[in-house]
Amino acid sequence: MPFEFPTVSALHAAYRARRSVADVLAGLYARIAEADDPGIFIALVPEKDARAAAGKLGPFDPVAKPLWGIPFAVKDNIDVAGLPTTCACPAYATTPKTNAVAVQRLIDAGAIVIGKTNLDQFATGLVGVRTPYPVPRNAFDATYVPGGSSSGSAVAVARGIVTFALGTDTAGSGRVPAGLNNIVGLKPSLGSVSATGMVPACRTLDTISVFAGTVADADAAFRLMAGYDAADAYSRALPVPSQPGTLASPLRVGIPDAEGLKFSGDTLSAAAFETSLGDLREVLGTAKLASVDMTQMFDVAALLYTGPWVAERYQAIREVIEKTPDALHPTTRKIIAGATAITAADTFAGIYRLADLRRAADAIWDSIDVLAVPTYPRPRTLSDLKADPIGPNSELGTYTNFVNLLDLCALAVPGRFRSDGFPSGVTLIAPRGRDGLLAALGAHLHATAGLKIGTSSTPVPEPAEGPARAAPGEIEIVVVGAHLTGMPLNHELASRNARFLRASPTTSDYRLYALPGGPPQRPGLLRVADGSGAAVATEVWALTPETFGTFVSAIPAPLAIGTVRLADGTAPKGFTVEAEGIAGATDITGFGGWRAYIASLKG
Repeated sequence: MPFEFPTVSALHAAYRARRSVADVLAGLYARIAEADDPGIFIALVPEKDARAAAGKLGPFDPVAKPLWGIPFAVKDNIDVAGLPTTCACPAYATTPKTNAVAVQRLIDAGAIVIGKTNLDQFATGLVGVRTPYPVPRNAFDATYVPGGSSSGSAVAVARGIVTFALGTDTAGSGRVPAGLNNIVGLKPSLGSVSATGMVPACRTLDTISVFAGTVADADAAFRLMAGYDAADAYSRALPVPSQPGTLASPLRVGIPDAEGLKFSGDTLSAAAFETSLGDLREVLGTAKLASVDMTQMFDVAALLYTGPWVAERYQAIREVIEKTPDALHPTTRKIIAGATAITAADTFAGIYRLADLRRAADAIWDSIDVLAVPTYPRPRTLSDLKADPIGPNSELGTYTNFVNLLDLCALAVPGRFRSDGFPSGVTLIAPRGRDGLLAALGAHLHATAGLKIGTSSTPVPEPAEGPARAAPGEIEIVVVGAHLTGMPLNHELASRNARFLRASPTTSDYRLYALPGGPPQRPGLLRVADGSGAAVATEVWALTPETFGTFVSAIPAPLAIGTVRLADGTAPKGFTVEAEGIAGATDITGFGGWRAYIASLKG
């Protein structure tokens, strides 16, 4: 039956119109029943418990809680307090008392957990059928595999049961199921999302990923999860990547050369990808697509299951495979047991080989900003897997297996359907830290394809043009005083070739002071308690990391560089003042900004 997809914006509009969360949840649980797919969830939260969680949210407040009332699901190798974590292996099951860090951050933002989803056992596989539980059905054609390992999460989103779902991604588990089910799959930069509370497959390569109906919703969930976690040894203090507001700046996009386009003879998939490239050219305008030699990337991909990273999977489930091997799915056991033939010397040989290949592969980023590839070569059927449990799985990872080994970020977006009505997809890839750039490009590409979301009747929305943002490799700086356009110290930005991006007031929790001393006269921007401040006019400029360093190194006390919350929803670094620095200062917040205050002195 046709249904409207529950995007964040649609649900929040319904809540503003006084629709209750209980009503929304009732509709979603009804959709679970209509789907008649017992393979999606391993553990489902009872509807009454989900309603009880919603009842604790308080009044509708999408500012304090950006995901207020938004239902989501969690792959069953990520902890949710009170629900068993099985990794699709009942003998392994434990019931955690606390949520995974990423899950807790989403709950704190107002999201509601609906259940734990099925997967290829211990996240080993790209097909979604290596599970002792019923296999989730592909949302478009049950004869095809749903994709894995995050199969249940992808199908739950495609069927509109939840707005978004968490998966994990080591070799493409957060991307292949997205492409096979007509949804978005966001694979973040490694270390940007805490892995505390996630059962690893390959700990050095894993990341929690996001499935959603739109790029905007996937990006929103990612941003709320992202953040350094000292308890996770592989967490990185990566900045939350910004999205450029427009794609006005020329983007250099590469695609595989003729030898690198592998569809295993499937002309329908080849034609669909070529049509999606037409959409990409439309988005990019006059920019040309560059051909890229994929040899090194394919060589890296081969290491994932032939090199020492199989031993890393063995280590992740060592107790299970050594003490209760019969608890494992036969294919999972066969793959991971191969690690016993890998020696310590083999491990170092693999590490050295990866370093050589990575150095060669890194060279492509000198000539392109983004690489666009098919999400998968061709869909594979359940009967294919019965005949050969390994080969089709390896083929599905053709364009995904190398990404984490090379420390890249990726975004799978639906592309034009094949002529037989089955979904296809494009994956955008870039160096780590450029997640925001991929989101901006991906949102435009998704909208241009003219698709519906998942299996719903809801068209993909046009992406909202956001505020002008820094380009990849630049840093934003908020200025509030003498560095504003036309003010005495603006030359310090101009001399560093800084670019003006936008003017935006702060959020309403700042006060502005005229500090004693000078010349030049200096303002101080101080963050205060919510509700006790006002909006203050600012400008945002972009600097390279080198010029940013020379610029801020000359800032005298009591001024400092901190994070400034702006009304446009961004939070760049900018000029602030230490609390003790306002002693003897004049509160000039009522003027709304430094320029108005200076004008008043001349009047």
